[in-house]
Amino acid sequence: MMREPFGNIDGRPVDRFTLESPAGMQVRILSYGGIIQSLAVPDRAGRAANIALGFGTFDGYRQNVPYFGAITGRYANRIEGGRFELDGQTAHLSQNVAPNTLHGGHRGFDKQLWEAEEIERGVRLHHVSPAGEEGFPGTLAVTVDYTLDGDRSLRLDYLATTDAPTVLNLTNHAYWNLAGEGSGTIEDHEIQLNASHFTAVKPNQLPTGELLPVVGTALDFTASRRIGDRIRSDEEQMLWSRGYDHNFVLDRLPGDESSLMLAARVVDPGSGRAMEVATTQPGIQFYAGNFLDGTLAGASGRAYRQADGLALETQHFPDSPNHPHFPSTVLRPGDEFRSTTVFTFGIQD
Repeated sequence: MMREPFGNIDGRPVDRFTLESPAGMQVRILSYGGIIQSLAVPDRAGRAANIALGFGTFDGYRQNVPYFGAITGRYANRIEGGRFELDGQTAHLSQNVAPNTLHGGHRGFDKQLWEAEEIERGVRLHHVSPAGEEGFPGTLAVTVDYTLDGDRSLRLDYLATTDAPTVLNLTNHAYWNLAGEGSGTIEDHEIQLNASHFTAVKPNQLPTGELLPVVGTALDFTASRRIGDRIRSDEEQMLWSRGYDHNFVLDRLPGDESSLMLAARVVDPGSGRAMEVATTQPGIQFYAGNFLDGTLAGASGRAYRQADGLALETQHFPDSPNHPHFPSTVLRPGDEFRSTTVFTFGIQD
């Protein structure tokens, strides 16, 4: 564990924490936004490289960046119309992607300076979101632990409480390229998702409320498949999202709502690097970097273009507060929200 200054915001210092394992994994986490700045793991030849998109200096994160490596909340993903009803009251949220709310609004958790402390094998981040922030009811206290789980896994444990009824959906928005940050497209990566259904979207990328089967569509990753094979499909769901940007409904056993289950596996055949994502959440958003447009250059000094990274955001479903049949995202006083996500890295020959 190493802690060092990384910049400042509004006169307050931003810290960077470096975690290292004997297996050669190195993770760097910022107190600003809970950002995973970098994560380096070896390839099949033993050569370590950073596989997380991001910037080499804090100034990069001061731009209007697409959530590289950050905690997103209070509500990750989209809420239609920037509003929802709870206990007969209508909450009106900031509409940062008008007329909708995305990833918590104009100043979500990704733009907050979190309190940070060192813990065994990791770092603990804490933030209190006051009632009314970005329009959300209730004062919300959130803690996220980043720890090394064994020598090849990064574990994220989320805990949240509230003093008034509210909704929340927390995730991390890391972008991965297993060939190495700045190395180009992820279209040759192969991915498998343990999900036989997805939440269908409308042209505005908001859920219709339907849970549709993936079989026979470009969204079928029930068996491992190259990402680029169907990324340019002319199916409506793909055109409306400009490629892959969909929430997949994880195939949990009946009665199992929160066990830690394998949700996704990604392999880069070129480097041999593999990543598995396990989660206690009901869904996972697979996003293939559709809106990276070459206007940002990362730590490598290379521009990020469409499909140069992929995100696997473990989460509840988008717009759940407006779809009562989706798994609930309501949190009430006296209850705790808890979730866990584990990223495990290895080699496939």
